[in-house]
Amino acid sequence: MVKSERKEAWMRILVAIISGIILKFWGIVVLIVGVLNWLIAVFSGKRDKSLAEFCEPWNTEMYKYTRYLSGVSNKRPFPFSDVERMSKFG
Repeated sequence: MVKSERKEAWMRILVAIISGIILKFWGIVVLIVGVLNWLIAVFSGKRDKSLAEFCEPWNTEMYKYTRYLSGVSNKRPFPFSDVERMSKFG
């Protein structure tokens, strides 16, 4: 393992802890919003697009987090990079 890879491996521990805590609390909010959106869809017949779009950045950051920790990517998740959105809702 080259020196830069060793340093990055140690950095993954720090990223796992900090990003993991943030994403866990953020995930609780997303879960509540998701259930609320589901209830809206059940009773009104259509989902609230703005609530669905609110959850998208968390989905993207969890994807980046998983890829980073598994070593697939060196792109760090929030708060070590900007929050991104991978998809748009139609």
